[in-house]
Amino acid sequence: MEASPGAGVAEPARRQEGWRETYRKEDWWAIWLGLGIVLLAWLFFASGSTIKWFAVTPKKWSSIGQLAGDLAQHAGQYVVQFAAWLAIFCVSMRAMGHRLAHFIPSFAFVYVSSIVIIAIGAWEKASYYNLEPPLVALVVGLAISNLIGLPRWMDTGFRVEYYIKTGIVLLGATLPFTLIIWAGPVAIAQASLVSIVTFLVIYFTGKKLGLDRRLCATLGAGGAVCGVSASIAIAGAVGARKEHAPVAITMVIGWAIVMIFVLPIVCRWLQLPAGVGGAWIGTSEFADAAGLAAAQTYGNYVTGAGLAGKPDDALWAFTLMKVVGRDVWIGIWAFVLAIIATTRWEVQTGERPELAQVWWRFPKFVIGFLLASLLVTAIAAPYSYGDYSKVVAPNLIAPIRDLRTWAFIFCFFSIGLTTRVRELAHGGAKPFWAFTAGVAVNVVLGFVLSVLVFASYWSALSRP
Repeated sequence: MEASPGAGVAEPARRQEGWRETYRKEDWWAIWLGLGIVLLAWLFFASGSTIKWFAVTPKKWSSIGQLAGDLAQHAGQYVVQFAAWLAIFCVSMRAMGHRLAHFIPSFAFVYVSSIVIIAIGAWEKASYYNLEPPLVALVVGLAISNLIGLPRWMDTGFRVEYYIKTGIVLLGATLPFTLIIWAGPVAIAQASLVSIVTFLVIYFTGKKLGLDRRLCATLGAGGAVCGVSASIAIAGAVGARKEHAPVAITMVIGWAIVMIFVLPIVCRWLQLPAGVGGAWIGTSEFADAAGLAAAQTYGNYVTGAGLAGKPDDALWAFTLMKVVGRDVWIGIWAFVLAIIATTRWEVQTGERPELAQVWWRFPKFVIGFLLASLLVTAIAAPYSYGDYSKVVAPNLIAPIRDLRTWAFIFCFFSIGLTTRVRELAHGGAKPFWAFTAGVAVNVVLGFVLSVLVFASYWSALSRP
């Protein structure tokens, strides 16, 4: 896996980049690409149309024949979409100094594999077997990397950070600030409390174990906010070492997979209402994809087990807690920790701090996340919640979400393809115990808040 933004890069070199960063850094290209997609979607939406045709994904299927027919029917759309992704990535990769002769065949492999991965997730029994696309992408990538192996030159197309940053910008477009208002103070307060407490527990446990404070911060953000993307963002904000982000991502993914299986089973055993179970999953999971899989699984349990609430309540509560409440902390933690790293940590290590380093280290793609959110907020402002659900969500938000899915699958598949288990084993047991301490507190605190303190709120979440 490549170094996180800012890791191992000398500050003088950063200063010399100046405005050239806007076309030579992945952060900025993620912004241009993400905002470009959002603006294109808005232009079509404003004209009474949509970009659904371009944002094609495999549809739900129950037989191989049905899947084959769907793929054949939309073959032209996949070709156009692939050509568009490839053209944009080639322009940006060339500007950043990478060899297109290596990137093009490698990305073609990623895209074709992603079609297969998303198609697996579209199987009608995928949720039952926990075959969620991000998890399938990760497992398949890990198997290829560690059991089969690929030529190292193909790593040029496995742009983990570029894909996840683009996905995060698109995530902002699917999270208009109006959703935060609709979520209410309870959801935001619970999510904020969990985020802060979990981060502090992991950070100070790691410090007690003798870990580098930058690794502690990266681990803390991975557990407190949005696993993979938060780990990458914070690693860049604090100037972490190259190996810190992969170690944190490993902890996040490992525990996220465990929680996919454990949380729905425990919620069902406790007979929790759908909304309450979804809220607990939202406060206890560490990755959006894994948490969504867990919430979907519990939602599927609701009807069959005769539990209180509606199946969608679990997904809605999870979205409020994890995607809206906790994920918005990415930018906050990145900004705060960038200031702390440059004004305090460098002082203690004998380096001369400069306030400008906050800007150099700040993950620029977070700006894209905020701009995309503000843009969609402005578009959605005139609509009531009902009209937003009927008009804006399906015609503007849904296609952007589908393209975000592609970016995230590119990322998770690339994580697997660039992760060598033997290399990660050198991280040692201390990061595991620091992160696990946060897991324990996270799960217990989430249970207390969701099941005891705010149970009435989450139980009454059903919408007409």
